Amino acid sequence: MKILVINAGSSSQKTCLYSIEENTLPKHPPKPLWTADIDWTVAKNRGLLTVKANDIKQEINLDIADKSQAIPTILDTLLTGETKVIEQLNDIDVVGHRVVHGGTTYTEATKITPEVKAKIAELIPLAPNHNPAHLQGIEAIEKALKNVPQVAVFDTAFHQTIPLENAAYPLPFTWVEKGIRRYGFHGISHQYCAKRTAEILNQPLSSLKLINCHLGNGCSLTAIKDGKSLDTTMGFTPLEGLMMGTRSGSIDPAILLYLIREYSLDPDELNTLLNKESGLKGVSGISADVRAILQGIKENNFRAKLALDMYIHRLRSQIGSMLAVLANRREAPHYKRGGFIKP
Repeated sequence: MKILVINAGSSSQKTCLYSIEENTLPKHPPKPLWTADIDWTVAKNRGLLTVKANDIKQEINLDIADKSQAIPTILDTLLTGETKVIEQLNDIDVVGHRVVHGGTTYTEATKITPEVKAKIAELIPLAPNHNPAHLQGIEAIEKALKNVPQVAVFDTAFHQTIPLENAAYPLPFTWVEKGIRRYGFHGISHQYCAKRTAEILNQPLSSLKLINCHLGNGCSLTAIKDGKSLDTTMGFTPLEGLMMGTRSGSIDPAILLYLIREYSLDPDELNTLLNKESGLKGVSGISADVRAILQGIKENNFRAKLALDMYIHRLRSQIGSMLAVLANRREAPHYKRGGFIKP
């Protein structure tokens, strides 16, 4: 069985093709037959596609203004040239997509249907940097592979175990009932790392208290106990929590009221400011890429050093908050719309 896996992030896209014997589930991910990674941060007007297969590495420049052509270009490298590993696209049996936001609707891997696509689209306002890219990838695969089944694995699913006192915001409770709550993200990564840590330590996962760090252009921490997520730094959207590459992370919400009142910023301008122009990029004025920040520090750039210092400070302080969550605590009931669920 050949499985194509697509992970479309906010600044990158990672795609792999795996060959797995039917009716078997390997303990660890096997080595892929082929990989294709896109970095959209290398330049303002282009992305860099790096393809590896058959001990060959190929690099292709992509026009950042037309990201819709990324998937067709990637699929072409499966079929032609030195990175060819299959004869036709129909050789692919199933396609798996990492999808950032599934709300409270999806708690496990789900076959993609028109209804699932509609839900992913409905949740775009909560993951504006991600869910549109997921839909774009799903639709590109539909066009290229026709009836090949596609499956969505949701980043929010792992965090469904977060108890109510950690998931709810201190707003009037009617807003919690309307779905204004902390969902958490990077759940696929956090869940895998927890299981792998238990294996490396040769300890039962149920015996461990872990603080898991997912650090990239998007960053989050998760407190994990008994293999379950108890708290995480991202919340209603992937914007909350740690300072990130281009995202501000948590700030005083009154700042937004001030910007609206004093500078007449509209929602689109605020979204761009907080999601695309803040974080390491906004403070340093150089880049969202830590490699560029470190180079700026070598060149005695004050703002580059400030950006890294702020990033590390916020990381340390929120690791401390996760540590407190892992202290012995009572089991609290969980809340989903309609009532409480006992632990």
